[in-house]
Amino acid sequence: MKRRVVITACSAISPIGYGKKAITDGLQHGRSGVRPLRDDGLLTNHIHSRVFGTVDYPINYQFTRSQRKTMGPVAYYACQVAGDVLAASGLSEEFITSGRLGVAFGSTHGSPTVQREIYKTFFQNLEAEFSSIGAVDYLRSMVHTTAVNITRMFGITGRVIASSTACTTSSQAIGFGYEMIKYGMQDAMVCGGADEYDTTTVAVFDNLLACSVAYNATPERTPRPFDRKRDGLVVGEGGGAVLLEEFEAAKKRGAPILGEIIGFSCNNNGGDLILPNLAGITATLRLALADAAIEPAAVDYISAHATATKMGDIIESQAIEAVYGDRPFVSGLKSYTGHTMGSCGVIELIMTLYMMEEGFVAPTLNLDEVDPRCAPVRHTPGVLQTKTKIAAVQNFAFGGVNTSLLVKNGREAGI
Repeated sequence: MKRRVVITACSAISPIGYGKKAITDGLQHGRSGVRPLRDDGLLTNHIHSRVFGTVDYPINYQFTRSQRKTMGPVAYYACQVAGDVLAASGLSEEFITSGRLGVAFGSTHGSPTVQREIYKTFFQNLEAEFSSIGAVDYLRSMVHTTAVNITRMFGITGRVIASSTACTTSSQAIGFGYEMIKYGMQDAMVCGGADEYDTTTVAVFDNLLACSVAYNATPERTPRPFDRKRDGLVVGEGGGAVLLEEFEAAKKRGAPILGEIIGFSCNNNGGDLILPNLAGITATLRLALADAAIEPAAVDYISAHATATKMGDIIESQAIEAVYGDRPFVSGLKSYTGHTMGSCGVIELIMTLYMMEEGFVAPTLNLDEVDPRCAPVRHTPGVLQTKTKIAAVQNFAFGGVNTSLLVKNGREAGI
């Protein structure tokens, strides 16, 4: 028997704020979280793009010294938002440690700042410095550091899924958590993703000519999804987590229902690892609708992946038109935060939940003149006061991995 899966808590650290009030205010007032790229004393002078979606406010971490020992910056984000959702959930410690709660959490490549320090030690003076690399350095840097630090900090003994598929990392984690509960393998899952500030990530995309470079002097004007003058993505940082639970159990204990995951799909283009693929993306959108057993007309809003790359926005617009026509409102939330890499799916889902709860849809920031090749979809004209019953959150990654999540408004979830 398939079980219903609901979202009962969420938390996000993003370039436009930490928590519902700050993020909602940023979306309603068109506040950009893109700032000048900080000088790292190593790579910055070789990078053409000089902008970054930055978390530039203090966070009051309350981690013990023992907990911090195995954590790089990316795990700080992950454990903070995971702790927020567990604290808000009202779940007992007995349940959290029972094995009935699992974790699906990831990052693009672990902690690059810690990795860089390790590599510098290796290559600068191997004989003298090798011994300075501690046993916990790998734990701080490894690709599954977010997931396992969450389990360690909160004593979680259930399933662990450490997704690492670039831009679909956290949306895939949410989808896998949804399936764990839907098919009875876990009763609840902490799901999400995080990525930290590091110029090596910028350098990778900069070298691929995928980064925005035309707005270095005016960071708030980029990225520009769907806009005629868009010139590439802006790398960002942040973290987000959602708590998924089986519906009947959540209802029985009186947990708040923020939304219901009603559909998920994940597939691969099966070809080019970099360029977007219309057939693959279109298939993903249709598979999510089939999983939810709904028609395209039931979807009111689409949070598009919308990275502001030339081809990516065009292909996504074509896929949306092919599946949904021009009915649902569409916006690209990366226009506020930059591309927060492995955390983008969960942050954009949380933003969507906030908008659904507050009864508005945020427009795409910096969309001054729609590219005619992106025009067939229904772009959101300014902050729109509207009731969204069902929304789609779409993400597509290097490697050809595509995801689509369909979420129902908590007030519409049949409580």
